[in-house]
Amino acid sequence: MKQNVIDSILEHKIIAIVRGVAESDIVATAGALAEGGIKLLEITFNQKDPNTLKNTATLIKMVNEKYGDQICIGAGTVMNPEQATAAFEAGAKYFISPNTNIAVIHTTNNLGAVSIPGALTPTESQAAFEAGADFVKLFPAGDLGIGYIKSVCAPLNHIPFLAVGGINSENVADYLKTGIKGVGVGGNLVDLKAIANKDFKKLTALAKEYIANC
Repeated sequence: MKQNVIDSILEHKIIAIVRGVAESDIVATAGALAEGGIKLLEITFNQKDPNTLKNTATLIKMVNEKYGDQICIGAGTVMNPEQATAAFEAGAKYFISPNTNIAVIHTTNNLGAVSIPGALTPTESQAAFEAGADFVKLFPAGDLGIGYIKSVCAPLNHIPFLAVGGINSENVADYLKTGIKGVGVGGNLVDLKAIANKDFKKLTALAKEYIANC
């Protein structure tokens, strides 16, 4: 299963980051993105929410039950082993974090899921990879800039990098030319205003733009 998930990320490249979407809208949101060609979906934990363990697991389970055969579902902002385990039990197949937490990486590998910790520097990136990360997320990519990402990818070309932050449909192709293997895209793709207005066709249209430019 793990290699299939890795292959899916390498093939489809764009991970839609779903953050702040209500339970009542989560299935329609996933469906609209899938209709636009998105095959990778990350549902994030909200660290400020004391019930995030249960709430996020519920969202993951709902999407997995409806679209698990169409979308490879992961969990985002995974900050501890408990969240990784809860997400896995709900159906998440990969875990993405903004930071490198060795315990999360080890838990992820023990579960047979795909580990994608976040890093900023070459030292952090290599440490994450040596600890067992399958991919390393360069974050925040938009603040780092394409030049920085190229500079990191060149000597560390043995590490499969993803980039997250500041990526839109117009610059996604430029990011993918830096040597990274894929990108994570949040609000520029998963438009919360459109979701609030039940304008799910807009999500589908946005997804198609990213796919066309990928």
